[in-house]
Amino acid sequence: MSEARPAVGARPRRSGGPFLDSPISRLGYWYATLTGLVWGAIWSTGKIERRGGMIVFRGMPAWTFGRGGSCVGGVYLTNQNVSDRVLGHEAVHKRQWQRYGMLFPLMYGMAGRDPLRNRFEIEAGLEAGGYLPRRR
Repeated sequence: MSEARPAVGARPRRSGGPFLDSPISRLGYWYATLTGLVWGAIWSTGKIERRGGMIVFRGMPAWTFGRGGSCVGGVYLTNQNVSDRVLGHEAVHKRQWQRYGMLFPLMYGMAGRDPLRNRFEIEAGLEAGGYLPRRR
C-alpha cells in the first residue's frame, strides 16, 4: 500500500484545533500588539523604530517590562539599545504570539520563570536572549 499524499497546493494540516495558528490566535496576536503599542506609547521616552518586523520601544521605565525587555505581540518593550541578536530572539517570541494568541501569556507563565527550563525561551535561543554566555 502506498501512503496518501496531500493534493498539490493543499495547506498542511494544523494541530491544535481552531486555537493554534488560526484566525482566533491571530486575533489574540493583534490584540496583544495593540496593547503593546499603547503601553509603549504611554511610557517610552526613547527612540521608537520598526526593526526586523517588530516595533521597538526604547527608554521604557524598568517596571513596565520584564527582564531585559518584553515582547507583546509584535512589539518589543525595553529600556536599552537592541542588538540584531536579541531582536532575532524576540522575533521567535513574536511568532509564538502569532501561533498561540492570548493563550501565550498563560502558557509562558505555566512554563516557569526560569528561562533555562522555559520551553519558549529555549525555542527562542538562550544565548541570543542573553540567558547563557555566547559560545565561541
